[in-house]
Amino acid sequence: MSYENLKLEKGMYHEGKSFTRVLESLDPSENYRGTALEGTDAFQRQLKRFDLKVKGAYSDPVEKFFRTSDSAVLFPEYIARTVRAGMEENSILPKITATTTTIEGMDYRSIYAATESGDRELARVAEGAEIPVTRIRTKSNLVQLHKRGRMLLASYEAIRFQKLDLFSVTLRQIGSYIQTMHLTDAINVLVNGDGNGNAAPVLKIGTSPMSGTKGTLGYAQLVELWAKFTPYEMNTMLVSPDVCVQLLSLSQLQSPAAGLNFQGTGAIGTPLGAQVLHADAVPDGRILAFDRRYALELVQAGEVSVEQDKLIDRQLERAAITSISGFGKICADAVKVLEI
Repeated sequence: MSYENLKLEKGMYHEGKSFTRVLESLDPSENYRGTALEGTDAFQRQLKRFDLKVKGAYSDPVEKFFRTSDSAVLFPEYIARTVRAGMEENSILPKITATTTTIEGMDYRSIYAATESGDRELARVAEGAEIPVTRIRTKSNLVQLHKRGRMLLASYEAIRFQKLDLFSVTLRQIGSYIQTMHLTDAINVLVNGDGNGNAAPVLKIGTSPMSGTKGTLGYAQLVELWAKFTPYEMNTMLVSPDVCVQLLSLSQLQSPAAGLNFQGTGAIGTPLGAQVLHADAVPDGRILAFDRRYALELVQAGEVSVEQDKLIDRQLERAAITSISGFGKICADAVKVLEI
C-alpha cells in the first residue's frame, strides 16, 4: 500500500503502540530503499503527502493540518514529536544514565547484582573448586514512576494562522520544562536511592575521611574523592551552581587550555577525567560524583503522550502533554556525594 493511499483515523492512536509504529506497520520504510524517500519514516512521508511544511521561514500555518480529516489525525503526532525534540535539546540525562528501559505498564521492578565483596572478587579457581557466584536479585520495591507534563491552553482561533515553525518553539519549550522535571527526579534517586535502601554515602569536607576545611573546596579533596571509587571510576560530576563557581576558581583548572575551552564552548574542565555537569536541582554545596556506566537506569512508560482526540477535534483549550518516567539505582556504591 502506498503512503498516499493510507486511511488515517483516530483509532490509530489507541492500538497499544505509538502512532508512528502503527504507520510503519502499514507503510514500512524498508520499501523505500533506493528511492527519493529513503531515510524518511512513515510519519514524514505523511507530511509530504499533505504537503505540510513544519520547519523554516516558509512553514505552513497550523490550520493546514485541519484541511482534511486525514491530515488532522497527524496533528497530535506532530505535537508529540516536537515536544520530544525539546526534551532532547541540551538534555544531560543521556550523559548520566547507564541504560534506558521502556515499559508499557506502570509497574516495574528492577534487578541488581549482589555487592558483597566475595561476589565481586575475581578469585583464582583451583581445579575442582566451585566458581565464585555473582547473584542477580530482584529489588524489593518498585521503581517510582512520575507523570510530568504541561497543559496546553490555546484556542484554535488564536493559533490557526500562526506558522508551524513558531508554534514549534513553544512546544520545544514545553519539552524542555518536562525534561527539567525528569532531571530533578534523577538527581533525587542518585542522592537518596530508589526506595531500596541504596542512598549514596555522603562525604563531608573537614570530617574524616575527608581532609580540608568545611565550606571550602580544594583540589586535594577532589583527589580524595576520586581515590574512593575503586573498583569503579569517577567519570561524571553533577554539581550545584555555587560549587561550579568554586570548581572554576581552582588554580589546577585554570590552565590556558582549560580556560580557552570554557570560554569558547562553555565546557568546564574535566578534573581527574570526570565530565562536569551543573544543574539547579543539585542541592547547594554538593557534588554528585558517580560512574555513569553503572549508576542509573531510566525507566520510561511509553512515549510523550498528548490528548489526541481533543487535538484532532481542534479542542485546544485544555490539552495535556505528559511524559511518565522514573529512575532506578543500579549499583549503589557507584555514586558518592561530597558535601562542601
